Amino acid sequence: MAGTLPETTDAASAAASSTPATADSAAGTPHAGGHGRGGAGKIGLIVGAIGVVFGDIGTSPLYALREALAHSRSGGQAELAVLGTVSLMFWALILVVTVKYVFFLMRADNKGEGGTLALMALAQHAIGRRSGLVFLFGVCGAAMFYGDGALTPAVSVLSAVEGLRDAPGVGRALSPFVLPIAAAILIGLFMVQARGTASMARAFGPITTIWFLVMAGLGLSHLVDNPEILRALSPHYGVLFLIDNGFLGFVLLGSVFLAVTGAEALYTDMGHFGKAPIRAGWLWFVLPCLTLTYLGQGAMVLGDRAAAANPFWAMIPDPLYWPVLVLATLATIIASQAVITGAFSLTQQAVQLGLLPRLTILQTSESQAGQIYVPGVNMMLLAAVLVLLVLFPTSSQLAGAYGVSVTGAMLVDTLLAFFIVRRLWKWSLPLSLLALAPFLVIDLAFFGSNLLKVPQGAWAPLLLGGILVLIMWTWVRGTRILTDKTRKDSLPLTDLIEMLRARPPHRAPGTAIFLTSDPDIAPVALMHNLKHNKVLHEKNIILTVRTTDRPRVDPAKRVSIEPISEDFKKLTLSYGFMEQPNVPKALGLCRRQGLKFDIMSTSFFLGRRSVVPSAAAGMPLWQDRIFIFLMRNAANPTDFFRIPPGRVVELGTQVSV
Repeated sequence: MAGTLPETTDAASAAASSTPATADSAAGTPHAGGHGRGGAGKIGLIVGAIGVVFGDIGTSPLYALREALAHSRSGGQAELAVLGTVSLMFWALILVVTVKYVFFLMRADNKGEGGTLALMALAQHAIGRRSGLVFLFGVCGAAMFYGDGALTPAVSVLSAVEGLRDAPGVGRALSPFVLPIAAAILIGLFMVQARGTASMARAFGPITTIWFLVMAGLGLSHLVDNPEILRALSPHYGVLFLIDNGFLGFVLLGSVFLAVTGAEALYTDMGHFGKAPIRAGWLWFVLPCLTLTYLGQGAMVLGDRAAAANPFWAMIPDPLYWPVLVLATLATIIASQAVITGAFSLTQQAVQLGLLPRLTILQTSESQAGQIYVPGVNMMLLAAVLVLLVLFPTSSQLAGAYGVSVTGAMLVDTLLAFFIVRRLWKWSLPLSLLALAPFLVIDLAFFGSNLLKVPQGAWAPLLLGGILVLIMWTWVRGTRILTDKTRKDSLPLTDLIEMLRARPPHRAPGTAIFLTSDPDIAPVALMHNLKHNKVLHEKNIILTVRTTDRPRVDPAKRVSIEPISEDFKKLTLSYGFMEQPNVPKALGLCRRQGLKFDIMSTSFFLGRRSVVPSAAAGMPLWQDRIFIFLMRNAANPTDFFRIPPGRVVELGTQVSV
């Protein structure tokens, strides 16, 4: 079994050895931020953030309180169960979302970008060297996010469509169709991704804003009927409830956590909207609406214990039931869309940072660089969602599997933040521990509680995450072994140039560009061109594409040219992990530095290595085969770097790993 790997795929080692831009831990300016805009622009950003950033957490009221109350021990303490559960949810929103993410982690941005991989890159930069521990945290966090990307659409859409079961007059007749309708909606959602979602995205903010207002209105109407629920705003009841339930209280934290799923989106989507709009949207709109919603549900259950079976749908008056059901379905579709596009963005970052092989990444908008579509990831998520619906046909069953991936991602964020505050912000060790210990305790409590749900379905995201960690580890390890082997078997470029001076080959007119991940050794394509064609072009450029640990690179710093001799020059193109390489466009910048050539009369030489598995050295044989499979399915480097296909020459060799 054999595979092929072009020389330019060693992005992991390239990213590690690149020279990053100057860092300022919290000074990054988001590329879509609202600085300098008028009041209307700021409001537009806040509404947009409500649609994208808060869509996931905005669908939690559909099932969070229901699941928590279903697992609580009520008996003669039914009132304490309601007050305690609502209290825990409210304070989870305050501590996890408001304090941890809004006020703390959003300060730890990577030049305006957030998310696990952005935090990992910033932590690597803060340490100043490659850290295996930081890498492990980043890979685990990314894998957990993919698990979230499969579970969020499934549980959100299904929980909304399940409202058909309580629809006035027709609920019993429609119950058998709940699962097929949810599956059809999800299949349709994934199928439209290839066409782009820019036109639909304009409606996300207004629809989600209306959804929050409707939830707040429903909650307020029942809160007025039973103001006793306001006592739940005191943490006293949450603590009493946990003590009263003993070990069951710890188990219940997994259901309570459902109220804050989606909180990590505050950090992940920071670069799209900026800190100020997200903070304003949360503090002044989303948090009050969610608080009213949970208080209203709790007030209704205090007055009618039977409502605990499905408190959200029980809140809705019959005349408003169908409009709210339609609105809830739209809100869950929007929340799912935000997670899917987040998975696309994460994949782009992972490819650029060398954690995954090159994948086909398509632009779906000519005006917005962030509008991308990754066919492979889209189909993987769709398959995972459909499998989840078959294995867990109700939202209650899916909720058991949901929390573990999100809590895992949040725990990783806290662990990575330690390297930021300690190394980049220069906080003392006691102060760093004092600041992060409370978050770590909360994250561990929620994560441990959700791990107890492994028999109920939490194994599914853990299995998916484990597979993805294995894939990323195999890819990074394989490329590193292959790079080391190539370096041992290769000739230093300076030695080759001296040999060519002593014995000049036949010269061909024009310019040849040789793509390589290591500019200090002679590229395989160059060596084969000399060996088999016995020719050297008049001008030869050794081109290396680097990925920095910053989200974007200033176009003025994109190109670096280093003359080696009269015939050879080293050319380095630097990109951030949020950018897609475009070699022809970058080469156009070379004119400003005196390197002029016509790209349509230039030949691009790619070194392609055919890899065969070997049990003698490197990775185990089974891991070799996984690595080769990944290489065979990697995107064509010509397409990935946007090189004109008619100008490419591929020359290769066979190596073993």
